[in-house]
Amino acid sequence: MSAYLQRLIEYAVPCLIFWGVLGISVMSDRSRFRNCIYLLFAALSTVPLFCAATGSHAAGTAKALTTLIFTALLSVPAVLVFNGVTMFHKEGRSLANMLSLLLGIVIGIGEVCFFAFFVLPLFFSEQNAQIVNMGMRVLLFVSLSVMYVAVIFASFMVYTVLLQFIPTRRDFDFIIIHGSGLIRGKEVSKLLSDRIDKAIEVYGKCSSPPILIPSGGQGGDEEISEAEAMEQYLIGKGIPGEHIIREDRSKTTRENLLFSKEIIDKKEDPKYCALVTSNYHVYRALSICREIGLKCTGIGSHVALYYWPSALIREFAAIMSVRRNFLILMLGWIICLMPAMYSIMTSVVQ
Repeated sequence: MSAYLQRLIEYAVPCLIFWGVLGISVMSDRSRFRNCIYLLFAALSTVPLFCAATGSHAAGTAKALTTLIFTALLSVPAVLVFNGVTMFHKEGRSLANMLSLLLGIVIGIGEVCFFAFFVLPLFFSEQNAQIVNMGMRVLLFVSLSVMYVAVIFASFMVYTVLLQFIPTRRDFDFIIIHGSGLIRGKEVSKLLSDRIDKAIEVYGKCSSPPILIPSGGQGGDEEISEAEAMEQYLIGKGIPGEHIIREDRSKTTRENLLFSKEIIDKKEDPKYCALVTSNYHVYRALSICREIGLKCTGIGSHVALYYWPSALIREFAAIMSVRRNFLILMLGWIICLMPAMYSIMTSVVQ
């Protein structure tokens, strides 16, 4: 066996294992946070395999990939800040709409701290040795912490996109349409109409007409419930009223799914169910479905590109608020941060 082939096999084995574990986990349950971590490891294991596959050009390929990744990371804060400004102009001033701007600033601070870590030793002297040493540790701690969370968020983001391309069954007995706020108290917004249009598309592909469940209660500033507005929209698009059952009591995502499940449970089998919501929201919605025992397939509708980053940040924050997921995040932070800090500090001191 040639050295090239042997090296290729050495890198291919862990790569195939990680992708295999990811595939099995996704088939078992698409809504698990562990899938984001498996995807991260699978992607990381693919990089050395790709470099090894280029043979004698492996070193050059590694340098090119490193430069590409490094450049992409440096551009992230600028992209997020620009997106935050766009959200401010198009969606108005609110904390939810400023999340991408805030995250861009935080990641930018982390990157500045990382560069400052290597610059600070230039000011080292016997008089300020303790201060410089402490400053380097603080800078490294901040930068690595920010980078760690950013990498986990990136893996979550990529997995959310990947969910949209996983094949789903075609025939459903029920299609839940997740509600959203109304315009002027009674009109369907663009975000909500995209969800409804996607549900109508799924409805049309079913061999026998499923029951559509528009789900959403009436907010304090709304004249009618979201479910009623969605039903009117569906009927206006030619969907027969007898194929629609309103769920108009819910105020939260969990209630959307709980009350919709009550409607479904009253019907006789079979109960193949689809949940249609915005693409950024599919992952969290499926997580709640798993918790309440609602078996369904998540289907994402289109969302304007500028709206997506802030929405995804909100979803990530909500997912991390679950104790199990937060503990996984913190455990990974401890495992990754401490060895990295020790290794970098040791190499810099030497």
